[in-house]
Amino acid sequence: MNIILTGMPGSGKSTVAPVLAARLGMNFCDTDDMIEKKYGSVSAIFAKYGEAGFRKTESEIISSLSGIKNTVVSTGGGCVLDTRNVKIFKEIGITVFLKAEAETLFNRLKGCKDRPLLSGGMDKLYSLFAARAPLYASAADITVETDELTAEVVALRITEMFK
Repeated sequence: MNIILTGMPGSGKSTVAPVLAARLGMNFCDTDDMIEKKYGSVSAIFAKYGEAGFRKTESEIISSLSGIKNTVVSTGGGCVLDTRNVKIFKEIGITVFLKAEAETLFNRLKGCKDRPLLSGGMDKLYSLFAARAPLYASAADITVETDELTAEVVALRITEMFK
């Protein structure tokens, strides 16, 4: 079994994944880290190829996950924009939507400089949030709200759902 974590940037995917993996005795991977190891920084990919080029790269990495087992996967915030990615998630495991309110996301991300899609500030974040929330919800097998929770508490809640 695999667990795929989806959600907006700042929802806790990259922070929760290793904690959850350790708690469940599973491996973990981060698709953004995989992209960076193979192609360079996400920011550089966006700068050179735009969002469409980045999404193509992201989908290629997600396709490579087909053979994984016993892994918690942290995904990029926009992975659900491509229905082929969601189909792969459904084939390889259980998808968990880490849900946080836009204000929480903004507060968690306000110091980050390397988030190309968030360079428009709070207005851009609200726009992304409104567009993506239904996609995360429809892709999810499980939804966990992460507002005001530590990674340890989120991992515990997910673990309890699998018992």
